[in-house]
Amino acid sequence: MDLLEVQSISKTYGSGETAVHALKQVSFSVPKGEFVAIVGESGSGKSTLLNMLGALDCPTSGKVLIDGKDIFSMKEEALTVFRRRNIGFIFQAFNLIPELTVEQNIIFPVLLDYQKPNKKYLEELLTVLNLKERRSHLPGQLSGGQQQRVAIGRALITRPSLILADEPTGNLDTQNSSEVIAMLKEASRKYEQTIIMITHNGSIAQTTDRILRVSDGILTDFGRGRQE
Repeated sequence: MDLLEVQSISKTYGSGETAVHALKQVSFSVPKGEFVAIVGESGSGKSTLLNMLGALDCPTSGKVLIDGKDIFSMKEEALTVFRRRNIGFIFQAFNLIPELTVEQNIIFPVLLDYQKPNKKYLEELLTVLNLKERRSHLPGQLSGGQQQRVAIGRALITRPSLILADEPTGNLDTQNSSEVIAMLKEASRKYEQTIIMITHNGSIAQTTDRILRVSDGILTDFGRGRQE
């Protein structure tokens, strides 16, 4: 079953002669548990596409269905709740709250939803992310790789069906990049989470299940990535 279905989405900024067609009739689907890389030059439309998938921006036309639900047909309040419970975001800049500890940053989305964190799952995440010894540290006391692992934990804590990662290794060295990608692969396999990741790194893209390329707003499916 496809977790994500993108149906002919287009995005145009402006109008007339100054109109910018950021996405042009983009369609594709992603089954549950697949790890997909989106590649393309700067300004190609890939970040615009990721924003559409995460309901952070609305398409000019077309539909995005997550688990069979047309997200842009929802009212704003319902969409906010759906996004919080079903989509995890990982950003290049980490976006951690500096005043909160590692553990507090990870469970923040759960508290935001007025829920209680699952302590067993939290401990599992801290173990998998190798953060148990750092759980009481503040972001400023962590390395870049550790901060990105906290960001991954924060994205996973709500057990979202879809994870969107925007250049998650962009600020990391080779060793930390490899560790982060390995953790995302593990999440995809162990928790059956669908992951869509933007990356400029061709080697990293090749390790994913499938590669999509966006060029001048048009999407091309390059098919399978890794075959491990």
